Amino acid sequence: MKFLRKFLDSQEKHFEGNGKLKAMYPLYEAIDTLLYTPGKVTKGASHIRDVLDLKRMMTMVIYALLPTVLFGLYNTGYQANLMIKKLGGFQADTALWQSQIINWLGIGFDPGNIFANFLHGLMFFLPIYIVTLAAGGLWEVLFAVIRKHEINEGFFVTSMLFPLILSPTIPLWQVALGISFGVVIGKEVFGGVGMNVLNPALTARAFLFFAYPINISGDRVWVAVNGAVDGTTMATPLSDLAAGKAISTWDSFIGLIPGSLGETSTLAILIGAVILIVSGIGSWRIMISIVAGMAGLSLFFNYFVESANPMFAVTPVEHFVLGGFALGLVFMATDPVSAAMTKPGMYMYGALIGILVVLVRVVNPAFPEGMMLAILFANVFAPLFDKIFINANIKRRLLRNGSR
Repeated sequence: MKFLRKFLDSQEKHFEGNGKLKAMYPLYEAIDTLLYTPGKVTKGASHIRDVLDLKRMMTMVIYALLPTVLFGLYNTGYQANLMIKKLGGFQADTALWQSQIINWLGIGFDPGNIFANFLHGLMFFLPIYIVTLAAGGLWEVLFAVIRKHEINEGFFVTSMLFPLILSPTIPLWQVALGISFGVVIGKEVFGGVGMNVLNPALTARAFLFFAYPINISGDRVWVAVNGAVDGTTMATPLSDLAAGKAISTWDSFIGLIPGSLGETSTLAILIGAVILIVSGIGSWRIMISIVAGMAGLSLFFNYFVESANPMFAVTPVEHFVLGGFALGLVFMATDPVSAAMTKPGMYMYGALIGILVVLVRVVNPAFPEGMMLAILFANVFAPLFDKIFINANIKRRLLRNGSR
């Protein structure tokens, strides 16, 4: 490691001042600070009151995401191996390339083999993550070089969140296109990190949902029987509910159900929620208000509305454990940049999300999900909520001080 440190120090002169590679300084600085703690310190009086800087914040979010990622790998492989077993074994002529690699490695397709499940799931997750990191990172570096500012760590969280909300078999070119739209339109056009109005990962998914809905919504969210046989589809639990079928709340809570890569296990997501709340990064006010808004409206539908639509009978517990509700609740809605910042604003922002997700899921029979659209819609109103309460506080202070 000392060799690497000396090498980076020897190359710094080429990126600073009038160096030949001065335009690429943001890229050099990003690599240097990613590998090592910056050696520069503030010489004068510092105004920093908290040790939680952007790098530590994003690192903690990644730690909180690890349980969800690990379970997502296991469940993806488990669902694929389970379906291959039901179909009577591996079929080389129809299997997707991920399953063909597992067959070539001789790992086997036993759903009771934890290692086989993890490895099979990794074959789906890793390509999506690599493409996300490469395509999105390219845009991050390009905008940083043009604007001559640092490359922030925020994209590492986006690059991990985005694959978790996608179908395991989504075409990789759509992954690249989606994350490009999310980074450029969802963040960079507003000025970059800390300036975006919308959550970049959800913006990317929304683009794919409306541009290529067949690969990201409804009963096609788990395409090709989880990679086992091309052309066969399986409905997600939310789609089953919309069709009036019964689902297992316990399986949905644990996560052993079909779905997007990281949205199935409410248990794993709640572990991440505890980490974010204890560390002070995730807002418990937003989480509580989302759950309250969702529970309030769903209970109203349960007890006071009679309808042939089975979604009106879905309980708050079922809403909580199904679809992208838990993942959006913990990791998307609490994004400190796109969420409300004032305490009263957080409650209104969260309640709006909770109410909207139930409205979309229940009232719109063609779209059983709703968390993505609810959060993006609330993102737009978050600055308005903050402005209302900030202006009200200013008026109270003026009156208290005898000013008008």
